[in-house]
Amino acid sequence: MFLQKVMLHLYLLYTFCFMVGLNIILSILHFISPSLAKKIILKWGEKTTMTQNPKFKYEDWGLTIMSFKFMATVTHHMWMSLGQEAFRGEAAPDTPVFTMKGEKTSICKYIKGASSFGDGEFKQLVKDFSDIADFLVVYIAEAHSTDGWAFTNNIDINQHQSLEDRMSAAKILIQEDPLCPVVVDDMSNITAIKYGALPERLYVLHAGKVVYRGTEGPWGYSPPEVRSFLQKMK
Repeated sequence: MFLQKVMLHLYLLYTFCFMVGLNIILSILHFISPSLAKKIILKWGEKTTMTQNPKFKYEDWGLTIMSFKFMATVTHHMWMSLGQEAFRGEAAPDTPVFTMKGEKTSICKYIKGASSFGDGEFKQLVKDFSDIADFLVVYIAEAHSTDGWAFTNNIDINQHQSLEDRMSAAKILIQEDPLCPVVVDDMSNITAIKYGALPERLYVLHAGKVVYRGTEGPWGYSPPEVRSFLQKMK
């Protein structure tokens, strides 16, 4: 795990420098040529699937990429990611989570054969692979809270100040019928930290170990990649 930790630190350092540079360049370009800046941001949006989300227009999120709150959120996520312990081939951290009834449990109690957690296109994975995998959604800290890096035309949710806040926010997700259990992270964000899950991430756990570790979202959030992995397990 030591080597994996070193690689993680180097990767996060590189990513931080890249994001700072991107933020500065886009801010300058937006002043000189707003149309060119928009073109670059939209290209970036294609990789993060933002341009494919019918709920948001460019005006809702595009300019936020150049904001201080964007960089503050990215920096916070990277800082939290330094505590990752869920590496492929290693034991899956059995972190505490809470059911929607407020009962304390843990991640590994949901593992029977294979397990993964995430959201979005995740629902189709549940439909197609429920015969070989037990799915779980872990609701973690808000990535786009109203009092943080917020998009316009988004759901109005502030950063959770209590477990009740987090459970209340998770109920909005449940309205989308994820077709599998939903639990919420402890207020220490221990699951998000140990799984490097901020802002979103997909994992497959098997026999108490991490067998698939997706890249952190939004760039690396890839249900199709999980689909390919699970197909090999059939």
